[in-house]
Amino acid sequence: MNQLDLKGRHAIITGGASGLGYAISERMIASGAIVTWWDVNTEVMANAAKTINSDVHCEKVDVTLHTSVVAALARTIQKRGKVDILVNSAGITGPNMKLADYPSDAWAQVINVNLNGTFHCCRELTAHMQGNSYGRIVNIASVAGKEGNPNASAYSASKAAVIALTKSLGKELANSGVLVNCVTPAAVRTAMFDQMTPEHIAFMLSKIPMGRFGKTDEVAAMVSWLCTEDCSFATGAVFDLSGGRSTY
Repeated sequence: MNQLDLKGRHAIITGGASGLGYAISERMIASGAIVTWWDVNTEVMANAAKTINSDVHCEKVDVTLHTSVVAALARTIQKRGKVDILVNSAGITGPNMKLADYPSDAWAQVINVNLNGTFHCCRELTAHMQGNSYGRIVNIASVAGKEGNPNASAYSASKAAVIALTKSLGKELANSGVLVNCVTPAAVRTAMFDQMTPEHIAFMLSKIPMGRFGKTDEVAAMVSWLCTEDCSFATGAVFDLSGGRSTY
């Protein structure tokens, strides 16, 4: 493992108790960071906190509710001090079906978690980080947001919007000391696969030239580097992690 320097940095990771968020937490902790998890599921956080090698601070947060995010940030600052890093990892896939059959309530839920949740967290942490003249924000998007996956219209649309949000916010904050980037992984085998059909999983694998799914530690390495001071001239950027599927 290459050494990254996050010593003394405080990171909020949404959805940090599972999947990509957990792997990112492990890499950041190994690099010296202090980690806070924001998650709606307290049981998942409690169980995950027993297995990770660190004193992770846990806050129950519903990222789809602006008021929940505002309250969580106030509690987090009170308990752990200023926040240097935000990783927006909380997300859901939604059902795999054609748009003509897609339930409107499922569409709203995917957009609410993946896009609105990212907006709420970015909105509040941006103001906090600007006050400190330093910050790193990394949004977890997807190759689906670049190319569009069939039978995953809500997920693809939400991740495309996260990419656009990242580009816009990165330009807004370019001279503030706060850098905003996103990563676009192809399929990575996590618990989110449980939300997908076998046919959709097979389709995603067939599109990856490397012939394998991504690994959580590969995503964690890229995200963690983007949160270091060594990342100093990249903002509003999209970093590909797709095994050769997406090369633009």
